[in-house]
Amino acid sequence: MALSLLQQEIKQTRPFANPAAEAYLNLARTFGLLSCSMERLFKGYGLSSAGYNVLRILRGAKKDGDDMLPTLEVAQRLVSPVPDVTRLIDRLIRDGLVTRHRGDEDRRVVHVAITVKAQALLRKVDKPVLTHHDDTLGRLSKAELKELIRLLEKTRRTM
Repeated sequence: MALSLLQQEIKQTRPFANPAAEAYLNLARTFGLLSCSMERLFKGYGLSSAGYNVLRILRGAKKDGDDMLPTLEVAQRLVSPVPDVTRLIDRLIRDGLVTRHRGDEDRRVVHVAITVKAQALLRKVDKPVLTHHDDTLGRLSKAELKELIRLLEKTRRTM
């Protein structure tokens, strides 16, 4: 029996325990490769994928009329959760990409806002990100992409 692409890539000659295990490892392998290539793209702009995600969230909130979001809200909206959002925000503040504000009524609540510098940076990154998405997933038809999205969402609903 011929080895699957995943078996060849990870040099596994034995069969997988079951189709769920093979599917999981395929997802993990694909995510790892996609993540590495996105990190390389963002590194060229002085960002990490997590930092880009925070800026994207804050830009979207600003367009929706919210100049600032609580840090906890930003953490909940992240596509890929990070263990230490505070440290990530600190880095973005140091780079002049976000500002931090304490709540007037409750000083424990910390709000963050995107800066003009970050908005300009995102405008530079937008097209390369979309091009990257097209380059990596453009081999799939629209119907295949919709089916992939449907299957991934079905998987997440059980979590």
